[in-house]
Amino acid sequence: MFPGEWCMTERIAVEFCHITRTELARLMRTRAREIEVKLLLFAIQRTTNFEGLLAKRFSGSTLNDGAGQKKAESPLEPTNPFLEDEAGDDLASEKEEELDRPKKPKAPDNPFHGIVSKCFEPHLYVYIESQDKNLGELIERFVADFRAQGPPKCGSEEGGAVLPSCADLFVYYKKCMVQCSQLSTGEPMIALTTIFQKYLREYAWKILSGNLPKTSSGSGGLTISSLLKEKEGSETAKFTVEELCLICSILSTAEYCLATTQQLEEKLKEKVDKALVERINLTGEMDTFSTVISNSIQLLVQDLDSACDPALTAMSKMPWQSVEHVGDQSPYVTSVIMHIKQNVPIIRDNLASTRKYFTQFCIKFTNSFIPKFINHLFRCKPVSMVGAEQLLLDTHSLKTVLLDLPSIGSQVVRKAPASYTKIVVKGMTRAEMILKVVMAPHEPAVVFVDNYIKLLADGNPETFQKILDMKGLKRSEQSSMLELFRQRLPTPPSGGDSVPSLSFSAPTPEQESSRIRKLEKLIKKRL
Repeated sequence: MFPGEWCMTERIAVEFCHITRTELARLMRTRAREIEVKLLLFAIQRTTNFEGLLAKRFSGSTLNDGAGQKKAESPLEPTNPFLEDEAGDDLASEKEEELDRPKKPKAPDNPFHGIVSKCFEPHLYVYIESQDKNLGELIERFVADFRAQGPPKCGSEEGGAVLPSCADLFVYYKKCMVQCSQLSTGEPMIALTTIFQKYLREYAWKILSGNLPKTSSGSGGLTISSLLKEKEGSETAKFTVEELCLICSILSTAEYCLATTQQLEEKLKEKVDKALVERINLTGEMDTFSTVISNSIQLLVQDLDSACDPALTAMSKMPWQSVEHVGDQSPYVTSVIMHIKQNVPIIRDNLASTRKYFTQFCIKFTNSFIPKFINHLFRCKPVSMVGAEQLLLDTHSLKTVLLDLPSIGSQVVRKAPASYTKIVVKGMTRAEMILKVVMAPHEPAVVFVDNYIKLLADGNPETFQKILDMKGLKRSEQSSMLELFRQRLPTPPSGGDSVPSLSFSAPTPEQESSRIRKLEKLIKKRL
């Protein structure tokens, strides 16, 4: 009856879809409490299949001239995630391929997509609530599995490895994201993102932070303030090899989660409607994983640091005034080196897959150890000339070990990062210069003061007083020295009101190196 160009068959089908969507929406509003997730997904599956059939039969040309009708923007996925596994599209089987596999070519847009199934969108909260419950159960299963199976075995291939549970979590996330994007790319995707955020935080707290070894004070793994406080003469119990491996494993897992969460955010932004992109933000969750990484490194640093404390305390209590000859390195140096050789190779081997965090560990340990070593040097008082030479030999031994720290005990000798070497050279050279000043005669006073200012580049009178204490000078001698020190300080820059500061330049690394070579020759002569 009708001319072909009128497309009456398609128009009747479209009208049928509009009526069906209206009636379905009305029915679901009145029976909302009866909708459960399996029924909802079954209905969506059947409806989207029907929309696919429409696309095969009709061109959709009538949709553009229909009253108030727009071509749907969302593409029809070639497979349905609820009935079929996405073989080959797992999110996390291989770490390197996580979330950033080559994209599949998109199926051609289905002009009928959503023409009926749009009515299900207001009820997708049922799906979101279901995923909330499922993810909660998944996290609890991870917790139970960790308790039952324990941490990865140290010394095995798994030592320091990423915990397998995090890959499982992101695989599930990928499945949810694909499902939800096929159902809706609007508000339900935002709701799902909120659920994702919730369980990323729970994973960080319950699986990662919650399993960091406790410190000896009984505080939680992340409450390490007790370790940060130096207690004179007290030794914090060291972590076992297994605990060190576990910390490294948690650190590696947190790094993996951090990188994958960033990729997850990008994928969510790709899937969601453009108008909602700004509401996708996983920065807070990335920060949480960064905190786990920082706390893990800090635990490793403080463990080694506290193991070295008794040796440094022993150093400060030795009778340096009565040392009669320079010998081999002192027992306290041997103790420090022993602890370094025990801990560092374990940490390095278990952080082999995340080298930059091993470098961070080395830098943080050195930044903690060297100032502490210098503080204990100042406690060595009084120090004789020979005692200062022995301390200088010890300092040089420690400096050599610290420079070799990143590759200590390794068959493969790598050159330490320049940033690390610079910290060691600067810090330990300062310790050597302190001892060189202590060794210098304090008369004539002007020469001594000028030599101090030249070598140490330190205009703080308190530091100068500590040097005088190490030399064992009486208070009466010290006061005249301090007065002379204040007079000999370089004048501050013009402005007058500024606090006096040293205007000379610090020795260059070449000058420092030259001085150290002279000191080494001096030590060899004494030996």
